[in-house]
Amino acid sequence: MAPQGPAWEEAPGHPRMAGMGFDAPTAPLPYGRPGQDDPDDLEDFDSGDWARPPRRRWRVLRRIAATALGLAVLGVATFGVLLLITPSVNGAPARARAIDQAHHVAYPGPPVPGLFAESLVATEDHRFYSEPGVDVFAVARVTAASVSGHGDQGGATLYQQLAKMLYTPRGGGIRAEIEQVMLGIKLDLTFPKARILRMYADVAYFGHGYYGLAAASCGYFGTTPAGLTLPEAATLAGLVQGPSADDPISHYARARARESHVLGRLVATGKITQAQARAAFARQLSLVGGSGTGCTG
Repeated sequence: MAPQGPAWEEAPGHPRMAGMGFDAPTAPLPYGRPGQDDPDDLEDFDSGDWARPPRRRWRVLRRIAATALGLAVLGVATFGVLLLITPSVNGAPARARAIDQAHHVAYPGPPVPGLFAESLVATEDHRFYSEPGVDVFAVARVTAASVSGHGDQGGATLYQQLAKMLYTPRGGGIRAEIEQVMLGIKLDLTFPKARILRMYADVAYFGHGYYGLAAASCGYFGTTPAGLTLPEAATLAGLVQGPSADDPISHYARARARESHVLGRLVATGKITQAQARAAFARQLSLVGGSGTGCTG
């Protein structure tokens, strides 16, 4: 006699349950991770639940490496093309001469004295003696500042500044900046450091109508560049970023602030001590009122 009762009558296969779409109970999953008992289970396993299989991880890493390599090759190729299409810098001295002649300044000017050179490098481009015409650290800093919305944090090397004065004096925007970078690299490859500094000093504007270090030294302090004192050299080096705004004759307080900044940079780069910086700043600037008395430009 077949078993009777409610439980049996509602079991799968009973005539009363036919046609009701009843599914057989699903067998429970075995204990442990999928694939532990049967490696074939890994084929149907969703990798999001457990660690990604090693083979798939290596595939992802290979794709990332290939992408990075492709971007690097593209960057090198782009750099090469930009370097080729920018003009030669062999004519840079001729351009510097033309600028000085236009402002009635003798070219070339006198050699750049050590005090001014160190002051200029410390405040404008402290990696000048080791960089290849462009400061990659400064470029990275400026890029990060632009992305974060903090604005331009500076970063143009002395090479790039010289390239701007000689080749793109009225140029602006990203195109001009890229050209200045390429020209800066070419200037570094073509001329020694001392020649770069001398061309820079010859064509830079120092405010109050003075173009070139010799004219500025004579006009502000009544001396040749070789006779500049530390505070005078620091003052002139501080003028190149804002020559009209920091002109010591018209804006004495601003010029002293720039002098203090340059002296601080000399301390930071290890060229002078803090005591020497304080002693230099304690000396008042002996301006000659722009007359140029006592020297020849």
